[in-house]
Amino acid sequence: MNIARESDMKSRILVAASLAALALGGCTTTPVTRVTRFHLDQRVAPGQIAVEPILPADRGSLEFQSYASIVGAELARLGFTEAPGVARSEQVAAIVVERGSRETLSRGSPISIGIGGGSYGYRGGVGGGISFPIGKPRSTEIVATRLIVQIKRRSDASVVWEGRAETSVSAGSPAADPKATVQRLATALFSGFPGESGRTVTVK
Repeated sequence: MNIARESDMKSRILVAASLAALALGGCTTTPVTRVTRFHLDQRVAPGQIAVEPILPADRGSLEFQSYASIVGAELARLGFTEAPGVARSEQVAAIVVERGSRETLSRGSPISIGIGGGSYGYRGGVGGGISFPIGKPRSTEIVATRLIVQIKRRSDASVVWEGRAETSVSAGSPAADPKATVQRLATALFSGFPGESGRTVTVK
């Protein structure tokens, strides 16, 4: 009888351990990305395109270049060809990456975008630049990252497509790596391009 009870107790412990492992596994799933896009329901013809910063202060930044390469690769997957060197292509993909505490980004962005009757309406001020300082983050802090991309014509500066993707993760998690986060945002943003205009969707 004692042996049977001991066996039953071990079984209960194993079940409890398995449930705990599943619960922990649920906490390490891919963070949710929120994506919103705007366009005029017109085909955006793939062609030569240059990836440039929305904010002039970001030009020449190594951090911007790493993010531009990620966006450029996603555009190439859609059939665009990145303009070589300093070539000034007619199509431009203007981008900005905003990164900081969730509270900081929730106050808004200095970038206001929206075409075809829609608008993000973000005029609040948290400052420009690629990154918003958050100091040395603690593992319990939440880091938010937002990627904004505008595809426009250089000749008249008219925007033909634009979108925003954003996500929030724990500062101490592997998913908080800036480059990996921007890659995840870019992949989600251009998924199903051009996407449904004016609708916010979640991507895992």
